[in-house]
Amino acid sequence: MSISNITIFMPSVLTLIGIPGLESVQCWIGIPFCAMYLIAMIGNSLLLIIIKSERSLHEPMYIFLGMLGVTDIVLGTSIVPKMLGIFWLHVPEIYFDSCLLQMGLIHTFECIESGILLAMALDCYVAICYPLRHSGIFTHQLVAQIGAMVTLRAAILVAPSLVLIKYRFQFYHTTTISHSYCEHMAIVKLAAENVRVNKIYGLFVAFAVAGFDLTFITLSYIQIFITVFRLPQKEARLKAFNTCIAHICVFLQLYFLAFFSFFTHRFGAHVPPYIHILFSSLYLLVPPFLNPLVYGAKTKQIRIHMVKMFCS
Repeated sequence: MSISNITIFMPSVLTLIGIPGLESVQCWIGIPFCAMYLIAMIGNSLLLIIIKSERSLHEPMYIFLGMLGVTDIVLGTSIVPKMLGIFWLHVPEIYFDSCLLQMGLIHTFECIESGILLAMALDCYVAICYPLRHSGIFTHQLVAQIGAMVTLRAAILVAPSLVLIKYRFQFYHTTTISHSYCEHMAIVKLAAENVRVNKIYGLFVAFAVAGFDLTFITLSYIQIFITVFRLPQKEARLKAFNTCIAHICVFLQLYFLAFFSFFTHRFGAHVPPYIHILFSSLYLLVPPFLNPLVYGAKTKQIRIHMVKMFCS
């Protein structure tokens, strides 16, 4: 039997299931997801407004925080509206090219978010370990260059995965994606052709980004804690810890959920699909939801300006 008789040739429309096994309660699952999305959009928008309007916050730490806010807004908007369309409006269809666009946006801005967290860790490292040299090292020009490099790295690494899917695969076993959004491996698994190259490239990108960023973030905080423990004043140690603890909470939850989703997709045959899809969705929703809450609560300057804005 020829391949064309048992497979689908270049489908124009794909179908997203949502959360396999929980289809009957997806309408209820959509409520907390929608609430998290709205809080993320409002919180990150407020952060951006405050950082843009207050000249005293035009410093590297807050500029990176603003970049993180933009990334979170794009990331949340790339996934949640379509997800709620599946859960509430029962519109699971998505054009193939739209699916690739969603996949590209999600993975590109995941990569950008990881790069920004690395930049924030390095900024924190220089500020604590070399406070007198911080303003000379982290100039506005360097911050702009870091933002451009992080964005360019993400685009260069993610673009080939889109090209490999678009131009390598012509035949597909099915058009149904067992997921709530278009994810790289979820699309690759549909193909009826050799997917080895796609899998290898996906592993390369994941370890190139997460491995590099996580290694340097960890080294930065080890050096920060060594420096902090050597401070003679207790108040200075507490202040330094308070500055870093928000960053640590953010990147720990991001990488924990990221690695769970990554390894489950490839090696988690015994993990129930609904557990995997729920954690994968939370991996994209929790950081945009938590970032403005964590940084808004832990950063004194932002708290002060937010109170002033609401009071005025």
